[in-house]
Amino acid sequence: MQILRLYEPFFDGNNWAHVLTSGKDWMMIFTLILMECLLSVDNAVVLAAQTQVLPTDAQKRESLIYGLWGAYLFRFIVIGIGTYLINFWEIKLLGGIYLFYLVYRYFYDQRHPEKVVQEQNHKKKKRKSNKKHHLSLFWRTVISIESMDIVFSIDSVLAALAMSDNPVVVLIGGMIGILCMRGVAQVIIKLMEIIPELQTMAYVLIALIAIKLLISLPPLNYKVPDIAFAVIVFGTVGLTIIFHYVRQARQK
Repeated sequence: MQILRLYEPFFDGNNWAHVLTSGKDWMMIFTLILMECLLSVDNAVVLAAQTQVLPTDAQKRESLIYGLWGAYLFRFIVIGIGTYLINFWEIKLLGGIYLFYLVYRYFYDQRHPEKVVQEQNHKKKKRKSNKKHHLSLFWRTVISIESMDIVFSIDSVLAALAMSDNPVVVLIGGMIGILCMRGVAQVIIKLMEIIPELQTMAYVLIALIAIKLLISLPPLNYKVPDIAFAVIVFGTVGLTIIFHYVRQARQK
């Protein structure tokens, strides 16, 4: 019964009506969609690479469709559990520390690219050494896609729950974000090739989310207003784009 209570907000018509008619909630949803798209580019690249082992375009598309539905199902499950866990300040503390770890790992990898290459080569050798397979190539690819979705979902949901405590807002933002990420992955990748600072900016935003999460803990107990944080997120994106073109103009 306790598990069922975790998912009651998803089936509360009044909650859905409030979210769908609230300008503040929609601003937060758009913020979550933006974060989902920016933070899931790596996921999109990995998924695209995983499907390349399949022999036909039809199988590639079908494997991504299975992966999409699996991502939706897992996102629904993990948001319900996360909504409950995030109420404990100890979980928030661990979540904030983990988000800071993600930021640290990103900047560390940027400064030590040779170690990243070594880790990737080690993983490739490990995969090649496992020659016994009991499933077809198609279903192994689907399982691989689902596994990556689970890993990336945990990060995204944790960041989203740190931004909004309404599970419906997080669910809508996450679902639309997943769809946008799959549909416009190539566009985002091209945009990041043009403006590479956007990737670094995404991890700066993760650091800001971690700070937002940690200052909400005792003894500070300070909650940053949703609208203010959305303005910070979109403002940071705008400043990053301006910074890129100003620096480019100076170099010329």
